[in-house]
Amino acid sequence: MIQMSGIQKWYSSRFIRTVVLQGIDLEVASGEFVSIMGPSGSGKSTLLHIMGMLDSSNRGEYLFDGEAVHKMRERERSDCHKNNIGFVFQSYHLIDELTVYGNIETPLLYKKVKSDEREEMVNAMLDEFDLVEKKDLFPHQLSGGEQQRVGVARAVVIKPRVILADEPTGNLNSTQGEHVMDLFTKLHGEGTTIVQVTHSEKWAGYSKRIVHLLDGEVVKDEGV
Repeated sequence: MIQMSGIQKWYSSRFIRTVVLQGIDLEVASGEFVSIMGPSGSGKSTLLHIMGMLDSSNRGEYLFDGEAVHKMRERERSDCHKNNIGFVFQSYHLIDELTVYGNIETPLLYKKVKSDEREEMVNAMLDEFDLVEKKDLFPHQLSGGEQQRVGVARAVVIKPRVILADEPTGNLNSTQGEHVMDLFTKLHGEGTTIVQVTHSEKWAGYSKRIVHLLDGEVVKDEGV
């Protein structure tokens, strides 16, 4: 499903080029559950953002289901992301002006899901993530853990083919973290492809494969 070859990413200022990814080769098959691990600054989040079509590489090839993402126009990449990928951000990225309900509903509006079906799907997520009593609150009225739960619910409500999660349990307590990982395990069992970035060996243990990055390179790729 995901084929990345020679992926390079750098940022340039007037006199300095900062290299983040140094020629990443990575394949993720449909239905896999993969964890990406590595120290801070190793390029994990940058790689995930390129994989999620939220950023692009400076060099290299990225194929998603055989389609050349690196050759797509911005609108085409956006549509491919919207139709296939649920992204869980480390910093939530909730819409401040929308309630919990509205944030979870947003990707369904983009996909033009009918009103009654939207309501049913959002209510199911509110119940799944214990957010029913919070549905009319705004992000600034929630704790960090509650905001993260909303972010995960928003990512999975569309039942995406691929879930990309950047430290999805980073602001959750142990019980909430286990709930999220149990849900990922359930979705994986139903055929959803999952790639998560994590610092935690415990949460990485839920996946079937761990890719280790160091200084923008894959240094180890192992089954669990």
